[in-house]
This record gives sequence, C-alpha cells and structure tokens, in this order.
Amino acid sequence: MARYRESYCRQCRGEGMKLFLKGDRCFTEKCAFERRQYAPGQHGQNRRKLSDYGTQLREKQRAKHIYGVLERQFRLYFEMADRMKGITGDNLLLLLERRLDNMVYRMGFARSRNQARQLVRHGHFAVNGHRVNIPSYLVRQGDTVAVSEKSRKVPAIAESIEAVDRRGVPEWLMLDKEKFQGKVMAYPSREQLTMPIQEHLIVELYSK
Repeated sequence: MARYRESYCRQCRGEGMKLFLKGDRCFTEKCAFERRQYAPGQHGQNRRKLSDYGTQLREKQRAKHIYGVLERQFRLYFEMADRMKGITGDNLLLLLERRLDNMVYRMGFARSRNQARQLVRHGHFAVNGHRVNIPSYLVRQGDTVAVSEKSRKVPAIAESIEAVDRRGVPEWLMLDKEKFQGKVMAYPSREQLTMPIQEHLIVELYSK
C-alpha cells in the first residue's frame, strides 16, 4: 500500500503549522518547523494566496496528514460520516479518532500516530482480549485496549508510558499504567478535540 516515506517535518512546514507527527521531538528545539516556519522548496517563502478551493483542499490534506490516512480511505470515512446522524464534520473527526492507531497514541502507548500504527501492525495490542493488528479498526465506547503480555517490555511502549504524564491522556479515555491498558469511557465531543482542523471546509470540498 502507498505510504508517505519522506520527512514528516516537510509536511508541517508545507501546512504552515505543527502537526505533531514526530511525537516528543515536536516539543523540543530540534523541531524543524521552529527553525524554518515556511514551506519547503526554492519558493517556500513566497506563498501565494489560496483560492477557496485551495483552502478546502489544504484542510483535507492537513487532516489526512495528522491521522496518517490515504485518500481512498479518507473518502470512505467521509461517506460513512455523511450517512451517520448528526453533523457530518463532527462525525468525520469522531471516526478518525476511533481508529485503533489513534487510540494507542492517545492513551500514551506510542509517542506518535505513526509509531502507534507500526506497533499495531506488529500485533502488540489487543482489544477486549482479542489481538488486533489492523490500525484502522474502529474502537467503540466501553472497549479496552491493552498491550499484550509479551510486548510490555518493548522499549518504544515502555518509554512512551513513562512520558505519558508529561503529555497527558484525554479525559474521555482511562489509562491504567500498571496493567498496561486503557479504556474508552466515552466518545469525545467536538470541543474535546483540539486538532487544528476546520472540518466544515472538508465537507464543503466533498459536497461540490
């Protein structure tokens, strides 16, 4: 499957804001965006004003980059969100948040969504006692996500859990560090999702 394999810092610079794609590094002075807050490339410092379509497209690309989702899958999420009751934009963000790789990251078992996606693929996590190695698996309210017994000494997971107090865990999730597991206590409201995404622009783009 196609996957972005270039520098993640280029994505942040291209979007003109931090997307926190590299975990803890984004909070240090080593962050490339802190040193060069302009788009990459020869003409990166001479940005043109975007059209309405360009602004909407940029917003969709930003959401895809944050959650690490490709175009076809992102389109499927939008179609699912459009069929659900409620506001389509809010539904879209909720579906993206419910992805297992995102939950692993949110609970503090990984330092970035990219790392979480890799750990899930390698079979280090179980949902309600059943091993799941599909990053796009949609976790439901009340589900428990746990690190498998054999994976609790994996350096990436252990180091991330040690640093979780500094990053914090969303109030709609519960983390038990001693048992290496977390639980989805409730679905988040839009106000609890703090990503820099204007979802109404994405809805406008797909509604044309």
